[in-house]
Amino acid sequence: MQLFSFPKSQFPRFPPPSPNRTNPNPNIPISLTKVSIRASSSISFLKTPPSSSKASSPRPVQEQLLCSESDEENEEEDEEEREGDHKASERFLAVRRPVKEVPEEAVGSLTEAYGKSEGEEKFWSSSKIDEGLTEFAKKIPIFEPERVGVAPKERPLAINLELGLYRAKVLTRNFRFKEAEEILLKCISFWPEDGRPYVALGKLLIKQSKFSEARAVYERGCQATQGENSYIWQCWAVLENKVGNIRRARELFDAATVADKRHVAAWHGWAVLEIDQGNIKRARNLLAKGLKYCGGNEYIYQTLALLEARGKRFKQARYLFQQATKCNPKSCASWLAWAQVEMQQQNNCIARQLFERAVQASPKNRFAWHIWALFEASQGDINKGRKLLKIGHAVNPRDPVILQSLALLEYNHSSANVARVLFRRASELDPRHQPVWVAWGWMEWKEGNINTARELYQRALSIDSSSESAARCLQAWGVLEQRMGNLSVAKRLFRSSLNINSQSYITWMTWASLEEEQGNPIRAEEIRNLYFQQRTEVVDDASWVMGFLDIIDPALDSIKRLLNLDQISNLKGQEILRTLEETNNSTTEASDTTVVNGNDEGSEDNAGLRASDFDLDAFIRDKLSLDASALDEVLENFQPRRIKSSRRIWRLGQKCFAQP
Repeated sequence: MQLFSFPKSQFPRFPPPSPNRTNPNPNIPISLTKVSIRASSSISFLKTPPSSSKASSPRPVQEQLLCSESDEENEEEDEEEREGDHKASERFLAVRRPVKEVPEEAVGSLTEAYGKSEGEEKFWSSSKIDEGLTEFAKKIPIFEPERVGVAPKERPLAINLELGLYRAKVLTRNFRFKEAEEILLKCISFWPEDGRPYVALGKLLIKQSKFSEARAVYERGCQATQGENSYIWQCWAVLENKVGNIRRARELFDAATVADKRHVAAWHGWAVLEIDQGNIKRARNLLAKGLKYCGGNEYIYQTLALLEARGKRFKQARYLFQQATKCNPKSCASWLAWAQVEMQQQNNCIARQLFERAVQASPKNRFAWHIWALFEASQGDINKGRKLLKIGHAVNPRDPVILQSLALLEYNHSSANVARVLFRRASELDPRHQPVWVAWGWMEWKEGNINTARELYQRALSIDSSSESAARCLQAWGVLEQRMGNLSVAKRLFRSSLNINSQSYITWMTWASLEEEQGNPIRAEEIRNLYFQQRTEVVDDASWVMGFLDIIDPALDSIKRLLNLDQISNLKGQEILRTLEETNNSTTEASDTTVVNGNDEGSEDNAGLRASDFDLDAFIRDKLSLDASALDEVLENFQPRRIKSSRRIWRLGQKCFAQP
């Protein structure tokens, strides 16, 4: 056979074979493997097979030239090689990507070049099923953080998030809501996986009564955190409860407890919702779960104690109050709640000592000074009540409620002119505080200024005509018109008040007395019957057990019997109730003697308190830097104008985030 010689430039330009390169298929020449690799580079989903451990020597190009007799024969051999290459590639190219990720152009070119085999026809026919599943998946709400917002690759240091949250809090406190909102949105854009900016922004929008926008922020935060942030769920539930969506609020509280069963605020908030709805037993079960998963908590103990006090079980209530104050001795709310329960039982000495504990736990708490002052005034100590209110005003000069109570105290025991000055200051502090306007109108009515009283009532209703304060304002205005002889107007006002609060016993009975005065006893009896028919009765069950059975659904009785849980839960419930009884049996005789004799000295041991030598003047001098003799001067020199903070607050437009 004649050997043809060609110049080197006419040889095919294949890369030189590597000595370490192995042939994946010994039956296929290495040149065909190279062709298949080039074909795979043009198609996105084709991949080369793994290399074999056995090495085979590549076929030299000269042997191909020796076997070819002419240029035409070489071209025919190239076509045969391509066909064999395609068949060989079908044997080892088994890994493919989903059809939805292949561009249509690549699919079309592949079909034209190679055609379709039976397996490929089945493969391409399955794309219709994939498309149907894709459309179905789009309708299912799933958490996909990448759809909500992806954090940028280059973002500031993590300390900027803490600084941004703090500065937004300061701006919110100074009523600069727009700037605070910009900062929080900036924090969300940089840290979409953190739940704190969503919570802060939602609360900021709620303060501005933007409930729909706050709901959207919470929903976005739950998606960004994949539903694992219980704080966002809990805040969202509080929002829905506030706007009246009770069913939705229950679902969100449930989601919060699923996200984190140790989130005590979710258990407590859910229980408070059930208490407001009259589901006392359900509330107890939720509080029991909170104690089980979160341990001792002051708020749970306090709420349970108030439930026991509502059910006239004061021994258990005292024990639970003791547990609450042991969990947190600095809890002013627990001391105040306990003091009010003792105050209702006429245990005045214990109540006074508990008020002292409350102000010691939180010297600047406005509720402590306010309630203590009202208690002392109700006991006839007007001077001490006035002094406590002045201390509360000196500590909280921006609180209109303290000034309102002080104005009423001055009106009852001093003069109306002093009360008017205090009412005017309170209304300037917070023009949207309805009780101030209602109380002021009541005072003017008592003074005989009927037109002024009507104007003040109308001013209160212009703020909000659907709140509880509005219902009381309408009832007071109706009484005013009744005394003035405008009976038809009074009836309309009473009816409007009951449309807001249908549980008001005073309003129903006042309307019934009005009908009797007009000579309509049948109508008055109908009104009384309407009250008893529509009122909501809360049935409180005393036989409750904070055991394990309360946590499991009652429908799972068979599982309980299978796991023998009845005996365990009953033992635990009996143990808790026995502890309550043992704690209070030792003080039964002393407390009973106190109630019968009307002497509260013997009940000091019942509350676990000793005789107090509390010095009020020394306390406010040491803790609050106040002089008891200068309280009147502080009240007279107070200016109710809003003072802008001179603190330099960070602004988004002036400063940028610190870069790493």
